[in-house]
Amino acid sequence: MDKKLNIVVDMNGCPNRCRHCWLGHMPNRRMEDGADRFIVNYFSPYFDRIAYYSWLREPDYCDDYEERWKKDLNISKNTVPQRFELASFYRIVRDEKYIPFLKSVGVKKVQLTFFGLEPTQDRYIGRKGAFQEVMRASNILIRDGIIPRWQCFINEENRDEIVQLYRVAREIRQNRCPELEFFVHEGSCEGENRKLYPIRIEKHHIPEEIKEVFLNYDVLRSEAECHRALLNDHSNPVFRIENEITLNISNLFDVYYNFTHMTDSWKIGNLKTDDPEILVQNILSGNTYALNSAKQCTWAELTQRYGNPSSDRVFELDDYKMYLFNEYLRD
Repeated sequence: MDKKLNIVVDMNGCPNRCRHCWLGHMPNRRMEDGADRFIVNYFSPYFDRIAYYSWLREPDYCDDYEERWKKDLNISKNTVPQRFELASFYRIVRDEKYIPFLKSVGVKKVQLTFFGLEPTQDRYIGRKGAFQEVMRASNILIRDGIIPRWQCFINEENRDEIVQLYRVAREIRQNRCPELEFFVHEGSCEGENRKLYPIRIEKHHIPEEIKEVFLNYDVLRSEAECHRALLNDHSNPVFRIENEITLNISNLFDVYYNFTHMTDSWKIGNLKTDDPEILVQNILSGNTYALNSAKQCTWAELTQRYGNPSSDRVFELDDYKMYLFNEYLRD
């Protein structure tokens, strides 16, 4: 009862099929009426504080987004869900009422994702016209006093295009919006992004021009450096169940921690078929296939088995650990 529970639910799906999606691609399916209250009621006997979020992928991807947000607030228990810096660029360019709604709930920045220039962006998001939509969304946000925050995923395929985007961002800062934010990162290596491992950016290929805006560049390592750091680490992978627990729930009522992608290895249970008391106990104790498997291996073993000691691909160490462990689970 002393832990806070965040419930993040894929109630309405997503218009995109992004090639970087760390959750993994899931079918779009609108959940039935009453699913939200059923989910909160399922956990309510065990948690005093529950924050309910009705989107897992694209925020506000439903026509009744204003009423939906009010309902999220209403069915949450002894706490208030947050808006963060996320919004639907799909809706920004299609619904003139959406920006006033964002401002009414206190949104001051909106993060927009880039993978490159127009053909690359459209291919990575999975929809023709996506690049133009993100650019239009940026213009609308600037016009209406909301700061765009551009995040760019870089790899070997798009690195030159990311440099060009940075130049575009600097021009916008100079002429229209000095507050526009811009950062670059390599992303994790899980979900759909795992498939991009062969073209993951190599450390010596990071363009000099964008190093100043590369997120956490100071702690970035090549895979070879990660390999050396873990080769003598004989501890087990540990995933801590903290005092604030966040659960991702699919549109089929499957339950996962938000540690990584939503695959069978990480599934905790299902709200429609599992006894609530047992499922909650499994959540709190970590009694799941993935976390039990973590007790059977060490970082040194995972590194020897799945690591590449000659690779210059870049990782933050924690992301590399998750990549190794998920390779183990995949086997």
